[in-house]
Parts: sequence; structure tokens; C-alpha cells
Amino acid sequence: MMLADVAPSNYTFTAVVKACADLAALRVGRVVHSHILGSGHGSDPFVQAGLVAFYSKCGDLDVARKVFDKMPERTIIAWNAMISGYEQNGSGTEAIKLFNQMVESGVEMDSATFVGVLSTCAQVGALELGCWVHDHIVRNSFDVNVVLGSSLVNMYGRCGNVKKAREVFDSMKDHNVVAWTAMITGYGMHGYGREALELFHRMRRDGLAPNYVTFISVLSACAHAGLVAEGQEVFASMRRDYKVFPGTEHHVCMVDMLGRSGFLDQAYSFVREEIPSKPAPAVWTAMLAACKMHKNFDLGVEVAEHLLASEPENPSHYVLVSNMYALGGRMDRVEHVRNRMIHRGMKKQVGYSVIELDQKAYLFSMGDKSHFQTREIYRYLDELMLKCSEAGYAPAQGSVMHEVEEEEEREYALRHHSEKLAIAFGLLNTEPGTRIRIVKNLRVCEDCHLAIKVMSSVTQREIVVRDKLRFHHFKDGACSCGDYW
Repeated sequence: MMLADVAPSNYTFTAVVKACADLAALRVGRVVHSHILGSGHGSDPFVQAGLVAFYSKCGDLDVARKVFDKMPERTIIAWNAMISGYEQNGSGTEAIKLFNQMVESGVEMDSATFVGVLSTCAQVGALELGCWVHDHIVRNSFDVNVVLGSSLVNMYGRCGNVKKAREVFDSMKDHNVVAWTAMITGYGMHGYGREALELFHRMRRDGLAPNYVTFISVLSACAHAGLVAEGQEVFASMRRDYKVFPGTEHHVCMVDMLGRSGFLDQAYSFVREEIPSKPAPAVWTAMLAACKMHKNFDLGVEVAEHLLASEPENPSHYVLVSNMYALGGRMDRVEHVRNRMIHRGMKKQVGYSVIELDQKAYLFSMGDKSHFQTREIYRYLDELMLKCSEAGYAPAQGSVMHEVEEEEEREYALRHHSEKLAIAFGLLNTEPGTRIRIVKNLRVCEDCHLAIKVMSSVTQREIVVRDKLRFHHFKDGACSCGDYW
């Protein structure tokens, strides 16, 4: 068209920008953007909305937001594109801020808005906001189709209310594979392996074929519930019954499932014999975590070398390997791994925990002193940990990286992990009996898991923690995972 010297219209540019977005063709899209500005179509609201969606899908959120902020009149398409862009690129907090701005601006929301913000709530664990959105949908009589229904199921499942997720699922008129998978995933994250399997088999009886993601959800549910025989049968049925070929995620689930249950030799044989190509780093990570859990240091050291060789630039591997060597008494190797990290300029991934109160999210990192209630939080946490110690809690010092040499320093570092600070803040600012919910970006460590169990007992509160892999419901001194995570 350009070679034919035909002048593009706003409709042309809208279509071409959408094509660039679908292909994630950032370089070409930037050239098209230059043509748009040169041709005088830069102020067209549909073209601008298309540009916001394009840059968002390509991960260039700064430019997407600049285009969005310059729009004299923001269409619902632009609002939705910017919110979804933040959500899809892991910027859930920004997505929520923008949604709140949208609500305050009086913009009329549509189903796409709800899907985007519900996905954001699922990502950051914002249950209060998710419930508000659900209430708004009901009050305004929006049609809960299969897409919106699946988003609600996913939100409730990932925000810790699996019962409500099932209520929404059962109320849906139609179920596609996404809806079934969302509900199965919710059960799996909460440790309800039997319920996940029952739903999986019901889905198959109803004639709907599970897909690649469905099998990940089912195998993960089996791993978290210790259902080894059932998981092995599900894995075998992938190729046999549905011609779905296992990928890295399925392999990780199988190694995790076998390793958690103590079948370390079988898990290692699976890695060596069942994975056709070079095992992914995630597979070795699952294998190493199992060795650490069951204190098989000889095998763990062998696996550690495979892990570092498979992905030498990932600092989290060095931390895991360092702790494995330390627990096995190989302090010479601890020093070696630590020096390699220093030489490569690597730093441990920062852990953080988020708690939502009154639809506002509060973020804490280890030793965080930036909060407006820092003094009260630390004082309350010290008093709480004293009560926990009197109730039988003792720090699990293997949970802190072994670069901290002194026992007293290790105990101090453990006491101020991000989840403990977030929980203390929640306990301080809620009424007695209120359930505390937090979300952590990493796996909860052994010490925090132990401490939170005791906290739930001495405070008589239910504490729900969603870590990188699953949910932990702490109540009366016990955890729903049965210390199996």
C-alpha cells in the first residue's frame, strides 16, 4: 500500500498497529508509529488506543503509559489495554492504581475491564478488590459468560477462597477447558488433590479433552497432596489418551511429586531416563529441593553441580546450592559458591510479602523499616515471637543463607523475614478474629512456616499465606499442607 503511494487512513493504522501487537513486532510497530505521527493521525482516539495496546503487549509499558496519558479523550479500549498491559507484565500494583483511577473518573466499565482487573487481583492476591468487582458485576446485571466466569473462578482460587471459586464454577451455564483448568488449579494450590482429581475425571467424562495447561494443574495438585500413583497414571494418559506431549512443566511436576514423597532414586531415574533432551534448570531445582527436604546430601551435591552447570547466571540457584552444601557440612564448597556469586556480581533475589487492608496493598521486604508503623510493627513482632518461643517455637537456622555466621545474627535475620513483618502489621491493624492473608513472591521458608503455625495458635487467628507455589492455611498451630510443601 505504501509502495502504491496510497495514503493510509486512521482505520489502516489501527489495523496495522493491531497486527504488530499480535506479532509482538516492536521494531516494525515503532516505524508505524512514526508514520502515524507524520501523517497527522496521532490524535485519533482509536489509533491511540491501538498504540497503547501495542506497546503494552510488547512489554514497553513506559511508552504505552506516555501515549495513554497524552490522550485527550480516553476510550474504554485504552483503559482496558493499559490495565491489561500492567497485569500481563507483572505490574499488578500499577494496574490496580489505574483501575481505581478509572472508577473515580466515572468511566463505564465492560466485561473486558472486569477480566483484566480480576486477573490482576489473582496475580497480587487482592481478594477485597476482587470481591468488590464481583459485587459490581452482580449489581449491574452483567452477563457472566464463560470468559468472565473463568476469571472469577481464577481470582477466588488464587486469592485463597476456594469455596467461593467452586460456587462460581457451579453457577456457570457453560464450562470450557479454561474454566475447568482454573478450578482444578485452585484446588491444587490449596492442597485439595483428591478434589482436583475428581474434577479432572468429571471433565473427561463430560467429553472435554484436557490440554497442556490442564495436565500441569492436575500433576501439580497430585504433587502437593502426595498422590504419587494417581499422578503417574495422569502423566501416562497424556500421550496415550490425548496425544499431549509432556513439556518442562510436566517434568518438573513429576520430579517434584516423586521427590516430595521420598522417592528420590525414582525421581532421579525419571530425570535421567524419561526426559529426552537436556533437563531444564527447573527440573534440577525440584530435584535439589527434594534432596534438601529429605536430607540426602550426597545426591544433593551431585544434583547441585548439574543445576549450576545448566544455568550459571541465575543467582537463586547459588543460594539453594550454598545452603545444600552447608547443611551437608561442606563448608569449603559453601565458600566456593559464595565466591562465584561475588565474582559474577550476583545478589540473592529479594523476597517480599504483600498484605491487603481496606483495598490497599502494603509491601514488606526483609528487615524493611520504610513503613509508617515500623516502630510499632517491630515492637509487636518482638513481643509475639517471645510468646511463640514460650509456646515451643525455636528458630530453624538453616533457613537463612549461610553467609550470616553468628547464631544471634541469623536469628535476627529470620525474625524479620518479610512474611513475619506483613503478618505483624495485619495483626496490629485488624480486629481480633479477622483472618490474615498475605502473598509472598518466593517459597515460604522452613522457619517462617514453623513460626506462623505457632503464631496462629498464640493469637487465635487464621493466617493464610500464598507463596510462589501454593496456599498455606494456618490455624490452631497447624497448616493445611501438613508440613508437606
